[in-house]
Amino acid sequence: MKKLIELKNIYFSYNKIPVLENVDLDIMEKDIMAIMGPNGGGKTTLLKIILGLIKPAAGKVLVLGGKPEKGRKKIGYLQQNPDIDLDFPVDVFGTVLMGRYRGPARRYTSYDREAVEDALNVVDMTGFAKRHIGMLSGGQLQRVLIARAIVRQPELLLMDEPLSNIDAGTQRSIYELFLELGKKMAVVFVTHDISAISTYVEKVACLNRRLYYHGPKEGSLGKLEDAYGCPVEMIAHGIPHRVLKKHVDNP
Repeated sequence: MKKLIELKNIYFSYNKIPVLENVDLDIMEKDIMAIMGPNGGGKTTLLKIILGLIKPAAGKVLVLGGKPEKGRKKIGYLQQNPDIDLDFPVDVFGTVLMGRYRGPARRYTSYDREAVEDALNVVDMTGFAKRHIGMLSGGQLQRVLIARAIVRQPELLLMDEPLSNIDAGTQRSIYELFLELGKKMAVVFVTHDISAISTYVEKVACLNRRLYYHGPKEGSLGKLEDAYGCPVEMIAHGIPHRVLKKHVDNP
């Protein structure tokens, strides 16, 4: 199994306030992983370190075996609450095409446009290609932004709380999209949705300044309690009601 990301002994501080301490984390190809922990626990900072947007105070960061600045070309990224001007005169196709941008000296090619069509097909938004982005629902817009993040066919997709503003009924379909994407690339996302562990992820990283747990979802619940510093219960929710896998396996 190919190792995409390797973090060793990562430390980071903001204004001398520790944010990450001695964090070790590996991401393998086709992992589907949730990064969970309380607000201010360092989750977004961790993603930015992987992307090479900020540098750790100490530790080693390898992205596809090299420096993050080079390896991030193979990473798709969806930030939390992206600043999207819904009045900007651009349709869905043009929004996704922006993900192929490589500088003013390079024009878009037929290959770029084919990649956009493929990405829209993956997220089931082909029929909306000519629709203005301001005419989309929240769930549709999020699918378009995911398409923009994967249009360069990355090996890893990083998402920072991608479902924070999506209604419960739409969340399920997007989680199922993550499972489909996981057949082609590693999918790692920050979330507070603890019930997603039971159905939609294979691995969990419990983070609150330090890494309390990193591994298969089984056995992660107790470590989440350590990371959050309070009792944690896993519940089923969603519209329609989400059935946990253990209910199906043990009727």
